[in-house]
Amino acid sequence: MESGHSFEPYKIIEYGGTGEIEEKKSRFIAHVAAASTEEEALAFIESKKKQFWDARHNCYAYILGEQAQTMRFSDDGEPTGTAGRPILEVLMGSGIRNLVVVVTRYFGGTLLGTGGLVRAYTKAAQAGIAASDVREMRYGYELTIVTDYNGIGKVQYLLGQRGISTENADYTEQVSVWVRVPYEEKDVVINEITEATAGKAEITISEPSYYSIGN
Repeated sequence: MESGHSFEPYKIIEYGGTGEIEEKKSRFIAHVAAASTEEEALAFIESKKKQFWDARHNCYAYILGEQAQTMRFSDDGEPTGTAGRPILEVLMGSGIRNLVVVVTRYFGGTLLGTGGLVRAYTKAAQAGIAASDVREMRYGYELTIVTDYNGIGKVQYLLGQRGISTENADYTEQVSVWVRVPYEEKDVVINEITEATAGKAEITISEPSYYSIGN
């Protein structure tokens, strides 16, 4: 990987949610799901079309890939630009990747006009995402730190100062802890640990990858 290359954090859907709004008696129901491939996204869209077969429209958008490499949307019969694109714009603004949103519309008898449709589909997509469980993904390294009982307190203090929590710890003759460190903090963290333990800590570094933070 090129030095200086920045891998931006992004978010994923841990559990998809459902949001619903009503606009002039039209119901807009948003369903959100995680999808890592186009097949998964399309299968979810198809399942919602079957579930809500009696609805006037099932509009959707999805974004796939850590760098949002794939983006698709559909107005499903609504006037061009009033449904799929507003849903996609909500997804892009959320910073979430690998997700699909289907907004189902049951027509209430009153035409909403172009601006009204854009607002309604936007609000429905926002409600669906607000009801979902979202997790942040960071780019970084997995470190395995092995030190003695004297050094572990110092190591955990340093990690705590940086808001890095230990994932696992193994207490035998030595203490092994396993942590994930953001890409840009790796060198500083390793230097601090080496200094604090007078070079006694053994540190093994994984290949960099994305990992999830918290719940």
